[in-house]
Amino acid sequence: MEDRIVELEIRVAFQERALHELDEVVTKYAAHLDALVRELDALRQRIDGSEQAAEVVDEQPPHY
Repeated sequence: MEDRIVELEIRVAFQERALHELDEVVTKYAAHLDALVRELDALRQRIDGSEQAAEVVDEQPPHY
């Protein structure tokens, strides 16, 4: 009976360690994903800004 309890405690310890490691990985990837989303938003704003500037350039001058 004592051996079974020790084995279960060992398994729980390994599972807790694995969960902690997985949590670190998920946290790391979540931060990376947040950074990528911010970068994508910035690129979209730059594209939108350049499209608005291109619209002004494509207009005919008023003397036509």
